[in-house]
Amino acid sequence: MTVRPCIPWPDKRLRTPAAPVDQITDEIRATWDDMIDTMEAMPGVGLAAPQIGVMLRLAVVDASRERGQPIRMANPEIIDASAVMREHDEASPNLPGVSARLKRPRGVTVRFLNEHGQWDRRDLVGLWATSVQHQIDHLNGRMYFDNLSKLKRDMLIKRARKLK
Repeated sequence: MTVRPCIPWPDKRLRTPAAPVDQITDEIRATWDDMIDTMEAMPGVGLAAPQIGVMLRLAVVDASRERGQPIRMANPEIIDASAVMREHDEASPNLPGVSARLKRPRGVTVRFLNEHGQWDRRDLVGLWATSVQHQIDHLNGRMYFDNLSKLKRDMLIKRARKLK
């Protein structure tokens, strides 16, 4: 088990879009394994590679109750989203101690390269959908609090700094 440290906000890598993955290699699989170990240690329901300083479009999501059902994704993209919204508290190990309630589409269809190097697509609902959207934000150089108004975002960051 390899738990990697999450890089702290405001590290510039958290604002940098990640590079696409050309092919699934043993190194990519090992990175996914480390990401799953890191996600479980938090504990969390998802992790994007830039959160641990790996600037590749890799994400893992596991919102199952019993755990142990992670989806490994390379180059994930949302190809459809429901019009019905869902509210959920979101947080990030990159800015610990704070969270914000966000509205995101309740369901999404995501397309990605799977661990076998094949294109896959999944329909995800609820926490699974929220998590994959959150991870794709990270892959695009965005944090969850970028979805807040400037006032709420500034208050959240100020609160996080006080907690340090």
